[in-house]
Amino acid sequence: MTVPRVQRRSLKRRLAEGDSLRGVLLRLPSETLVEMAGVAGLDYVVIDCEHGSADTALLQQHIMAAEAHGIDVLVRVGTAEPTLALRCLDLGAAGLIHPHVDGAEDARRAVAASHYPPWGERGFATYSRSGRFGTVPAAEHVAASRQTLVIPMIETQRACAAADEIAGTEGVDAVLVGPADLAADCGFPAPEAVNGLIRQAHRAIVENGRTVMTIVPHLEAARAAEEAGARLIVFNMAQVLMDTFGALARPSRP
Repeated sequence: MTVPRVQRRSLKRRLAEGDSLRGVLLRLPSETLVEMAGVAGLDYVVIDCEHGSADTALLQQHIMAAEAHGIDVLVRVGTAEPTLALRCLDLGAAGLIHPHVDGAEDARRAVAASHYPPWGERGFATYSRSGRFGTVPAAEHVAASRQTLVIPMIETQRACAAADEIAGTEGVDAVLVGPADLAADCGFPAPEAVNGLIRQAHRAIVENGRTVMTIVPHLEAARAAEEAGARLIVFNMAQVLMDTFGALARPSRP
């Protein structure tokens, strides 16, 4: 006898119902931080397999830790990595963040890598973790897979100019503007120049009925982003922790 799956509202459904969600960006290995995020009541964690390790054995352990504490896992894969996308979803990731999406064709490829036919081109299997090791009927498994979040990243001036067509691509759920890569693409201009491009992209995202995802360094920035309309907030934990450690290391004045 198999143990019934405990059902909870997916991130996709929660966004559709109007929720605003907060998560943290982590790199492998960070099992304890995943557990702490769940205990604290955050909604999700993002595991960064683009700028961090893409070890799927470690990733499985982190997803298991997250599930034990009722928190979902999104994975940032590398640029145009459908094979890694497949493995992350088979392990039970709730969604994928696809970096360096510069136009509609890139966005369509991201959607295709994230979904089974006819929505996409993901290879089908039910014997993975996400299919409960073959115990879930095919139709049920496909239906569950449609709750996968697909989040392209806009990271260049070209992508900002194409924000409307990226956000308007069928199957895209949310869009994240990557401020660091965008600044690099612009030659590291004054912050306001980059912020203007970000606002332009955010307008296009909202006008297409998609969710704005934003990465922030601290709580004040999160509140400002939410007031501006972002509903997927992700804290950059490397910066949060380094700021905290720096504050702890500074001697207090008498």
